[in-house]
Amino acid sequence: MDDIDRALLALLQQDALQPYAALGAAVGLSAGAVHERVRKLRDRGVIRRTTIDIDPSAVDRGVCAFVSVDASAWMGEARDAFAAVPEVQEAHITAGSSSVLLKVRTGDNEHLQRVLRRIHEIEGISRTNATIVLETFFERPLTQPTA
Repeated sequence: MDDIDRALLALLQQDALQPYAALGAAVGLSAGAVHERVRKLRDRGVIRRTTIDIDPSAVDRGVCAFVSVDASAWMGEARDAFAAVPEVQEAHITAGSSSVLLKVRTGDNEHLQRVLRRIHEIEGISRTNATIVLETFFERPLTQPTA
């Protein structure tokens, strides 16, 4: 991956519907060359999908919580159980004091409490600890250069 690919990824993260001609003008390539690069990025799995960014509050998912899950057994087998809870946006096996870290979005705290009960009922889970997000300062896309 070169600097042009990185620039294309950054531009596509801002607006994935930009025409190839506009992307090409921004990086100094023809529309055809950009199309080919984007196709290769998809084929290599760098671009996993094209999606939209929805305001969670606009779809009744304004409450965000990170939930640490403690387990009495290895949680690698619980992937399907976590995936079956639609409010769970992300699930990560972690090293450290908890076994799994979940990102959960709900409409209100009562809904969050119901989701936490459902998560706690998953076999092998001994405890959950939710941290509710009050405000998000920023979320950084992956293609941002590091200092």
